[in-house]
Amino acid sequence: MAGHRMRYARQAVLPQIGDAGQARLAAAHVLVVGAGALGIPVLQYLVGAGVGRITLVDPDRAEVSNLHRQPIYGRHIGQPKALAAALEMAALNPDTTVAPLVARLDPANAPDLVAPADVVMDCADSFAATYALSDACLAAKRPLIAASVLRIEGFAGGFCGTAPSVRAVFPDLPAQAGNCATAGVMGPMAGLIGALQAQMALAVLLGLRPSPLGQMIRFDGLRPASFRFDGAPEPATGHRFIATSQLRPSDLAVDLRGPDEAPQPFVPHALRQPDGLRPAEGQRVVLACRSGLRAWTAADRLRQHWPGEIALIALGDPA
Repeated sequence: MAGHRMRYARQAVLPQIGDAGQARLAAAHVLVVGAGALGIPVLQYLVGAGVGRITLVDPDRAEVSNLHRQPIYGRHIGQPKALAAALEMAALNPDTTVAPLVARLDPANAPDLVAPADVVMDCADSFAATYALSDACLAAKRPLIAASVLRIEGFAGGFCGTAPSVRAVFPDLPAQAGNCATAGVMGPMAGLIGALQAQMALAVLLGLRPSPLGQMIRFDGLRPASFRFDGAPEPATGHRFIATSQLRPSDLAVDLRGPDEAPQPFVPHALRQPDGLRPAEGQRVVLACRSGLRAWTAADRLRQHWPGEIALIALGDPA
């Protein structure tokens, strides 16, 4: 018992936490999506703080090229990140139970994963996952701490719960998008943004004021900026992502990946080109690509002359 109290002594002494706050952390359940450059500092600080339960979702394996920004995986190369991170967190603090799930977060499994969580952490480095989590959190009224980092810049924000969703702040995708593999990232910047996410999550769990929900904090290099978006309206329309398991037999499916990227379409009847589509009345058009960006752009073009239902799929990299 003395050792347990000693572990949290430097934070429990804070008037914002105390014994009651420490008990709230011990009773909390956090969903962390992504065990990469953002997820690692999130895990380390939430586990170190004594959060009771963490569900960790990640489909990938540790690689040598990850290590400059994911330093806990040095002895786990080739292993699933979710399993390796759970092992490392068990050594860091046995008070926390980390339940690893080696799987992709998608719109089909997001609602069930979000429902039991007190706070949801988006560390996935995928805007398709971000929108899927935001939609699920908005419906379930769960707070979402979402972040992104690229090159030497990044942001973290508190969405949903009592705040507007990601779609309210980012109703449209950028014209082009990169990721850590293609555009690069500085490891310490990822650590900075991930630590910021963890701080925001702890503030939500402890009920600190002002709440980080409705707040965005950005870093451009070492230049910070912050703003609140509490009054941002939810958009009336917007493209929705679905999982491949949610396809209907009647859907008009379009695979926007090139034959060099994917020799076979994701479903046998999928078309390769969206131009000149002639959907039947009441038919849903499903546009698919690797990240979702090309599908979103194609949906924007299609929407200009067709008012029917459109759904998007982010297929990810081939297994």
